[in-house]
Amino acid sequence: MTRSCVKKLSTILLDAITDKDPLVQEQVCSALCALGEAQPKDTLSTCEEHLRQHEKLAHPYRTMILRTMETVVSNHISELDKDMARAIILLASSEMTKAKDLVCDWQQAASSVLVSVGKRFVGMVMEEMLSKFQPGVLPHCFVLQTLANLSVSNVFGMVPFLTSVLSTMLPMLGMAKHDTMRVVFCCALQRFSESTLEYVANLDQAPDPTVRKDTFASDISSAYDILFHQWLQSREAKLRLAVVEALGPMSHLLPSEKLEEQLPKLLPGVLALYKKHAETSHVSKSLGQILEAAVSVGSRTLDIQLDSLLAALHAQICVPVESSSPLVTTNRKEVLRCFTILACCSPERLLAFLLPKLDTSNERTRVGSLQVLRHVINSAAAQMEVKKPFILSSMRLPILDTNSKVKRAVVQVISAMAHHGYLEQPGGEAMLEYLVQQCALLPDAEPQKPGPWEEPPADSVREISVSTLYLFSTTVDRMSEVLWPYLLEFLTPVRFTGALTPLCKSLVHLAQKKQEKGADALLIQYDSDREVTLPSPYAIATRLLTVSSSPYLGDGRGAASLCLLSVLHRDIHPLLGQRWATTIPLLLEYLDEHTAETLPQKEWEEKLLVFLRDSLAVVSDNTWTCQLSLEMCKQLPCYNGTPQEKSFLYKCVGTTLGAASSKDVVRKLLQELLETARYQEEAEHEGLACCFGICAISHLDDTLAQLEEFVRSDVFRKSIGIFNIFKDRSENEVEKVKGALILCYGHVAARAPRELVLARAESDILRNMFQCFSTKVLGIKVETKDPALQLCLVQSVYMVCQAICSSVQAGSFHFSRKAELVAQMMDFIKGEPPNSLRTPIRKKAMLACTHLVSLEPALEEQVRTDMVHGCLHSVMAVLPEPAGEDGCQESLYLDTMHALEGLLRSLLQRNMTPQGLQIMVEHLSPWIKSLRGYERARALGLSACLLQFFLEHLHVSALVPFHNLGLLVGLFSPRCADLWPATRQEAVNCVYYLLYLQLGYEGFSRDYRDDVAERLLTLKDGLVHPDPAILFHTCHSIAQVIAKRLPPDQLISLLLTLFESLGDPDKNCSRAATVMINCLLKERGSMLLEKVPEIVSVLRSKLQETREEHVLQAAQHSVHILASQHCAAVVTSLLGSPLPLDSHICTLWRALAAEPSLCTQVLGLLLEKISRDVPFKESRAFLLSSTPDRVATLLPLTATCALHEVMSAPASGPAVLELYPQLFAGLLLRVSCTVGVQLPRNLQAKERRTTSSAIASKALDPCSSAVDALRAALLRGGSEDVVQRVELEGGWESLRTSAGHEDGVAQLASAMAKFAGPRLPLVMKALVCTQGMYEVQRVTSTAFLAELLNSNVVNDLMLLESLLDNLAARQKDPCASVRRLVLHGLANIASGSPDKVRTHGPQLLTAMIGGLDDGDDPHSLVALEAMAGLAKLLGLVEPRDLPSVLLHTAIRIRPFFDSEKTEFRSVSIRLFGHLNKACHGDCEDVFLEQVIGGLVPLLLHLRDPQAPVAGACRFALRMCGPNLECEELEAAFQKHLQDGRSLHFGEFLNTVCKHLMRYFPDLLGRLVSTSLFYFKSSWEDVRAAAPMLTGFLVLHSEPQHQAQVDLEQLITALQLLLKDPAPTVRGKAAETLGRLVKFS
Repeated sequence: MTRSCVKKLSTILLDAITDKDPLVQEQVCSALCALGEAQPKDTLSTCEEHLRQHEKLAHPYRTMILRTMETVVSNHISELDKDMARAIILLASSEMTKAKDLVCDWQQAASSVLVSVGKRFVGMVMEEMLSKFQPGVLPHCFVLQTLANLSVSNVFGMVPFLTSVLSTMLPMLGMAKHDTMRVVFCCALQRFSESTLEYVANLDQAPDPTVRKDTFASDISSAYDILFHQWLQSREAKLRLAVVEALGPMSHLLPSEKLEEQLPKLLPGVLALYKKHAETSHVSKSLGQILEAAVSVGSRTLDIQLDSLLAALHAQICVPVESSSPLVTTNRKEVLRCFTILACCSPERLLAFLLPKLDTSNERTRVGSLQVLRHVINSAAAQMEVKKPFILSSMRLPILDTNSKVKRAVVQVISAMAHHGYLEQPGGEAMLEYLVQQCALLPDAEPQKPGPWEEPPADSVREISVSTLYLFSTTVDRMSEVLWPYLLEFLTPVRFTGALTPLCKSLVHLAQKKQEKGADALLIQYDSDREVTLPSPYAIATRLLTVSSSPYLGDGRGAASLCLLSVLHRDIHPLLGQRWATTIPLLLEYLDEHTAETLPQKEWEEKLLVFLRDSLAVVSDNTWTCQLSLEMCKQLPCYNGTPQEKSFLYKCVGTTLGAASSKDVVRKLLQELLETARYQEEAEHEGLACCFGICAISHLDDTLAQLEEFVRSDVFRKSIGIFNIFKDRSENEVEKVKGALILCYGHVAARAPRELVLARAESDILRNMFQCFSTKVLGIKVETKDPALQLCLVQSVYMVCQAICSSVQAGSFHFSRKAELVAQMMDFIKGEPPNSLRTPIRKKAMLACTHLVSLEPALEEQVRTDMVHGCLHSVMAVLPEPAGEDGCQESLYLDTMHALEGLLRSLLQRNMTPQGLQIMVEHLSPWIKSLRGYERARALGLSACLLQFFLEHLHVSALVPFHNLGLLVGLFSPRCADLWPATRQEAVNCVYYLLYLQLGYEGFSRDYRDDVAERLLTLKDGLVHPDPAILFHTCHSIAQVIAKRLPPDQLISLLLTLFESLGDPDKNCSRAATVMINCLLKERGSMLLEKVPEIVSVLRSKLQETREEHVLQAAQHSVHILASQHCAAVVTSLLGSPLPLDSHICTLWRALAAEPSLCTQVLGLLLEKISRDVPFKESRAFLLSSTPDRVATLLPLTATCALHEVMSAPASGPAVLELYPQLFAGLLLRVSCTVGVQLPRNLQAKERRTTSSAIASKALDPCSSAVDALRAALLRGGSEDVVQRVELEGGWESLRTSAGHEDGVAQLASAMAKFAGPRLPLVMKALVCTQGMYEVQRVTSTAFLAELLNSNVVNDLMLLESLLDNLAARQKDPCASVRRLVLHGLANIASGSPDKVRTHGPQLLTAMIGGLDDGDDPHSLVALEAMAGLAKLLGLVEPRDLPSVLLHTAIRIRPFFDSEKTEFRSVSIRLFGHLNKACHGDCEDVFLEQVIGGLVPLLLHLRDPQAPVAGACRFALRMCGPNLECEELEAAFQKHLQDGRSLHFGEFLNTVCKHLMRYFPDLLGRLVSTSLFYFKSSWEDVRAAAPMLTGFLVLHSEPQHQAQVDLEQLITALQLLLKDPAPTVRGKAAETLGRLVKFS
């Protein structure tokens, strides 16, 4: 390519840069850059000429060209000669200064070009810039900016010019009147100063090492005067900021005496800007630079300005702003840097200013002051060393502030102090105490992020405090002596509870450090001289053990407390070390295995109590034990706010007292506990009672005596008098005291030794309990109505009864107060609301009754009856809790139900006879039949429980009948279909237990397992299924089991009971009863068959009266008997029924299939009606209608529906098998002639009325009814796999539609060939014989036969020849669809019988070529089928048969490559691939020409918008590879074009073009000219791919072959593409133009 051509390309691209699409503009710029990479000079020259010649080109486009030039210059600066550099400099200078007004993007782009050139040609750039930078004339803004940027990008080249630049610039400063210009001057001075400072700092690398700061002092001084004294006073904020940014670096270049002189003015001037600007980071940065300069010259003036400086800087720290802003963060860093500078030069003045600020109550001032203090502690540690006491004393007020932001700041200051030795000074303890207080803050449940200057959540303060404390104890070595043992003081005070976890962890770490230093010494030295008041070992042990009961609170304080206990074992008691070394790790391991949600609290507390009991046993020191118990009692009030921990501590007190041997101490402490207990807190009752119960294990007499003494004492008596209401305690308080005492008695009875409790139960325990419960007023016994006191009594009675029953002497114990207690419990139960469950009173009362029932003397019959009735009524009617409600209520209900079960079992155990069982079931019977589902479910659950219990405890001494078995089975068995799934399961359980009870009464052993009865358990899964069919089938199976095991004498009673269930309100149960009745009758008798004549006489009336299942079954039996005698008459009569058939008629039709011989007659009659009558009649709905409508005839339609109903019955199978070929052929042709056929008008109107009414009936459609009948025939004929396969492929739906009918027939034929092959000969014979006179029937039969050839089964059955002959006879059929299907069938031989293709090859190829040339098909569908068929056959025919068809076929299909129809493109291209594949890499030259001619279309259609076409191109190209005889090209096709692999088109095309140009360079011109054809393609993606292909071909072509390309034609075509409406195409055209640089 000549040089002028590069310019032409550049010019074309430059003209296209005005494209409206940004992506195209970007691509044009990239193409220009590509040209610039190859020919930088020419490209730059063209760009320069273009900009000069197009003066009116809009500045956005000029900007893009300039940016392109900058890219080329930056990458090829070394290749530029001076002439080009000069031209570019002149152009950029002109572009930059052409517009007097500011056009930032444009002028900035030009300036960037100058800066890029200046990196090498700084002199030339400076010459041009200085020419526009004349003395006395204000320069263009961007001239100054260019000089400024150049000074930064080329420091060593630019600084030597600065002297002259500054001398020229300084006089101009006074001339600048506009703020914009002044801003530019300020920026230039800032950059000049920064570059000068960098130059001086790197003199060892500088070209002129003699340059000094003094060189610029006078110029900078002059500039300073103007900037500071004049411009800084401007009202324009942007100018003021520019001035102050420049003054920072300029201050380092000012003469020292000038700086000293100006500081009194400069500093106030800069500080004043804080009040004028919101964004102050630049001010702070400049101020820091000025302060550094002042300190570096040893300024004395700085002391005078210090107060104002500190005040201004402090105000900046305290400004309320959004802390996440980057500008704010930068400003804070710069302000703190200023404080560091001041702290280093004047620490006393700084602290004198700062520390008083800590005393203010203003939050922002205090927080800001603390932040500054923390910073100077860290950054000026040496200067602050002597000020430590002063700083510590100044913290006394901040630590009292409750504001969270202040707290965070204080904690951060304390952290800094710790690292620098402050906390070792006097006053450091106060800092530590403050830190621990913050660790004790309660964390919020859901902390939220605070907004600007909002108070942060407390947990953020706590988190930082916790991490700080742990940091002190682990990493700051100097803090160890400060923290130990001082931190121990914070263990026991309640206000530090929240800090226990970090405290314990820190103490553990500190203690381990001390242990490493002295292994045998005690860790805690109780020195009386120490000011620290340390907690005693008893206090530490009590505190840590108590808080461990809630182990996961406070970030896991349980584990932390136990670890600290383990470390302090020697200080707690010397004997505990060895034992605790074993037990504590086990406790910690248990905590690791659980979480707060999974931890069983009672089990954990018991483990801790065992740990305590074990520790007391190891110590075995009464004095130590008593001292520990005293400390525990002392700490009880500390836990008033945490009931759970206090309750646990009560248990610890009881455990410790139990280990004490001093009875006086035990009595004294028990008395103290009773007197000081907080009875108004109900949560404390349980803890106090547990304490007494645990103590009673070792001290029963003392415990009972102390309780009785308290009851008789004045403390108790003065609160229970009726006239003492207004004295010491209210009536409610008195009830709480009584409740606590009653609970104490209950726990004493529950825990004390059983042999001791039995003697004291009635005389002491129960007597005192009831004495507390009731009060005598004027000699009358009055019982309280307080629910809490009632619950206490019930619970205690339950515990007493349980203790009595668990005694070994319970059998001989005569409980005289039994009846009284039962009555009392029942009163409590009846007093509860029957429909709700809110308290555990009834649960506890029933548990107590359960134990009472088993004791002597026995209860009277009426009492037992009332007890059962009352308890059932109290529990069964409770309303269920709504889903998702409180789980506690659900748990309470379950516990109550378990208590009821236990009570009923206990009552049943007293009368273990069938009569006793019957009595219990009679109590439950009303609830079993309840209208409420939840009541039925509960009743069945209780029944199953009782039956299981009865079975487990059954003892039969003689063979006696289970006389009420039938009644019970009849009651429970219908419930197997209850609406509630839970009820069904329990009903099966009841039947299961009843059958085993019968076996037991028959003499079988208890462990005997009956196979029939066990089947019930396997049937339970069927009851879970919501499908009624499955449910009732399961009920039928259950009835079969019952029928096999029911004694004959029980059958009548069972049936009578089941007949009663037919009227059950639950329809499911009624239907289940019917199912079971029918099953029993079938299994055990033939009564129904004997009554057939009577059933026939009432058939019609019964069908109208009811739709119950047993009536329908009777009707089916009747019609079957009638039809067996009069088949033709019944069929004729039923065919006269109106359409659509109602459910009753359908049922009767299905009944005719019961007997095979009868069914065969019925099917034959119906098939004859279908085949002999006219299927439809043609009529015009409107006189002007173009095509007649087809309307179905009535008789064949009714017969089709009847056929479907008969064959839908399972019993029709043998008959369908016998008539399988006739049914299949007849119904398939019936389907074909009903596609698109309408109902008769009278039926259409009837259908509309039926659809609009509420009557549910089956929709009637002629084609659907035929399809359904065909499906039924296949199913009944044993071809279920055929039906399923067609269903999966959607074939049945396709058969119903005109568009999909052929596909549906093909799918049916395929399924038949695969799953019903042996039946095909007869089916084919029947189909050929009855192919029909209608065109639609010929199409259907041809489609079916054609698809059969797709399977090898026709070859196996020797049907191939006859099929070929039959299809060949249809080749001349006047219907194009038939001809097309014939070709489809012939092509199917390739997949069905590939080994037969060679035999029939000439015949098949002739047929296909004939199809290609079929001229009678206007839509070319026959040709399309021929192409698809050839693609299948080519690889299988004899090679000698191919040459005659290859070339003809390739030429014939080539026009279809670019067809507008997707299918034609896809099939033709895929056939082209098969043609190449058939050549096997050995094709003739004439065919090779066709291959080469197809390359470009195939490559471009890879971007076809239709995926099938792109896939066909992949295949065709892979097949073309071997014929091209190029291994690399073939490998590329194989690598990139595999099916399913994603294709990076650009990368692939690049690879292909590289190989084409390497091995086929002579094809360049041909390939390019072919691709030019696709520049006009109608598909956007193909149109975009064409220039891509051209570009890659050009890119990889060699210079000697480029003459093949008509470059002018190519460029012209690409120019046209640059105007394409699609941006993608325009972008690719621009990219290709860039690639044409290859021709240079």
